[in-house]
Formats: sequence, structure tokens, C-alpha cells
Amino acid sequence: MLNPRLALLPDYPFERLRGLLNPVDPPKGLDPIAMSLGEPQHAYPDMVGDILDRNRGLYGKYPPVAGTPEFRQAVAAWLTRRYDLPDGMIEADRHVVPCAGTREGLFRCAFLAVPPEKAGHRPAVLMPNPFYQCYAGAAVAAGAEPVYLPAGPDTGFLPDYAGLPEDLLARTALVYVCTPSNPQGTVASLDYLRDLVSLARKFDFTLVVDECYAEIYTGTAPPGTLEACAALGGDLSNVLVFHSLSKRSNVPGLRSGFVAGDPELMRLYLRLAEYGGNPSPLPVYAVATALWQEESHVEANRALYAEKFDMAERVLGNRFGFYRPAGGFFLWLDVGDGEAAARELWQRAAVRVLPGGYLTAGDGGADSPGHRYIRVAMVNDAAVTEEALQRIGDTL
Repeated sequence: MLNPRLALLPDYPFERLRGLLNPVDPPKGLDPIAMSLGEPQHAYPDMVGDILDRNRGLYGKYPPVAGTPEFRQAVAAWLTRRYDLPDGMIEADRHVVPCAGTREGLFRCAFLAVPPEKAGHRPAVLMPNPFYQCYAGAAVAAGAEPVYLPAGPDTGFLPDYAGLPEDLLARTALVYVCTPSNPQGTVASLDYLRDLVSLARKFDFTLVVDECYAEIYTGTAPPGTLEACAALGGDLSNVLVFHSLSKRSNVPGLRSGFVAGDPELMRLYLRLAEYGGNPSPLPVYAVATALWQEESHVEANRALYAEKFDMAERVLGNRFGFYRPAGGFFLWLDVGDGEAAARELWQRAAVRVLPGGYLTAGDGGADSPGHRYIRVAMVNDAAVTEEALQRIGDTL
């Protein structure tokens, strides 16, 4: 009487973390510090509350699933500026659809991209390992086979999609990519993205690129998949990109993002959303429109993260495989046994981090690409972050 696919869903990492740490008491006299969840803690811009208040009367109206024209135009203009795209390449009414947070959109796209079979076989959905659990959940719910591709140091923390067997690529319906990656902070090069777009068109699968950390980086701004499309002539076929305000503008509770790309996929995405969508309220669209039009708060946010990565470099130095990630806000530390280290850090230092094995397929054992690592979310303010880093360094 129940859907048997639900039994195939991987355990959610934070449920596993509670099972590991909740039976353990942290030391008395130390304030607990949570660095396990990637929830931005920096202050969001003052305009957020002001705009919500000015538009509070619009809570009395049903919001359109397609968003407002102003929202779509702001997004199209931002994409064009951010990725130096040709004028007119992104059309607000053809290439942009809002999401109430990108997790929902990343999950939903599997239902428009995965057919009952492909090349005479069960379709495959490819994703990096470690991975965002949403990707695996979408593959399982859509009836596809999730295929986890190693994304460890030997591949530069990015999967080698081009090196896969042709029979696997032929039955691939959907490929998930995250750049900058979560948890390793690796930025895919423009050549890597261009090759992926070409591969998607050669084997006719949908390429879904999660670019939600694209505005938090060190040095050069990460290239985007739409840039790769522009370099290939401007065609958006087979490509969907996702962006969010959660990390960029520190408003994870606003639940506002967007998907952009292939106009035929946009049409199907919108059609699916009309049936099971959860559109953002109109005041939220008003805030999101303003945030996509304003850059100074993004620059200030990026500077705060840079300050904390400077701090991590100073405190941790060359220990625990430390490297400064090119993008995102996580440290991916090689501690030998991530689960043992996470338990030790909680029990001795009252710092809560996530074992890397909880972000990988399988049981997270020694052969897992995440087994040796912990993920540390650098989301707290500078003072709390410095205290936590010092405790981590001393304990490990």
C-alpha cells in the first residue's frame, strides 16, 4: 500500500549526526558551537524587512507560480551582468522561473527530465560523491538509478563525467553538478563546464548545475554554465542552472531562488509547478527583485567569509589537509576518520561538525570518498568562528 521507493532513500546526514552525537554530553563550561549545518548566520540587508513591510498588503493575494515580471527581469539582468552574457541571450519570460528555495527545484527537475526508460534500460541519474542528499532523493523518487561518481582529491574533487563508459552515458537522463562544490569548495573551470554541456547534447541528457555558492569565493569569480553555453554559440539546450538568495544574501528563510536555461525545459518545469508548486508570496518576490539588483551587500558578505578563511589559514595552517577552498563556505578537513573526529570534537570541545562519510553513498566506511573528512561550516560570526577553530585545532 506504500511507495516502495521510499525505502531506497539514503539516510539524511543530520539524522545520522543526531544518532552519533546526541547520546554524548559535551564538556561542562564550554558553550556549544554548531558548525555542522550550512545555514548562513551573517546579517541580511536592512532592505529585506523594509520591503516586506511596504508590501505586506500583498499577502492577501495568490502569488503567480511564474513569479512577477519584475522578478524575472531582475534575474535575467543579473545573469547577463554576472556572467558577461550577450544581450538578449537570457529572456526573462522564456528562460527564467522562480523557485521557493532551490532544493525544491533541484528535486522537481528529475520529474521532468527522467523518462520511464532510456536506451532500452532503466534511466541513470549521475551525481558527485560526496553529494547533496536532494540529488539522490530526486533520482530515487523519479524511478531512476542514482549513480555516484567519485569526487575525491585524485579527480580534483570533481567527477570525471567524460571518462564514463558510453553505455552508461547512453542511459543517463540527468546529471547533477555543484560548482562551487559542497562540501569541497572546488570551482569547475569554464572548459570543464563547456565539455559537460557538449556531453549532455551528445548523449541527450539534462545537465542540472547547482550554482548556489557562486557568490562566495576567493579571488576570481567562478565561471558559470551559462557562460559555457555562450562560448558554444548561445544555445541553452539540455541545460538548467540553479541560483539562490540563501547564501548570496543571507536569507535562507526567505526561500527564494530561480532556475534558468533551456526554454523547453522551462516550459515543462513551469507546467509541473502549476500542479505541485509552492510559489513565493508576492512580498517575497518584491524583496528578491531588489536583492538581485543590488551588489554591495554581496561584496560585504564575501569579505566576511574571506576574513574567516584568513583566520582558518592562520589557526589550522598546514594541518588536517587544510586548503583554502576556491568557493563556498565549508572547510573539508582530512582527519583520518571523520566520524571518530566528529564525536571527539563534540565530546571534548563542544564543537558540532559533520562527518564526511554522512555525505557519501554507502555506509561511509573506509572506502568511501568522504570517510577521512569532516565538513566544517564557516557560517558563524568571526569571534565564534575563531573560538571554534582554536578548539578544533587543539583537540585534533
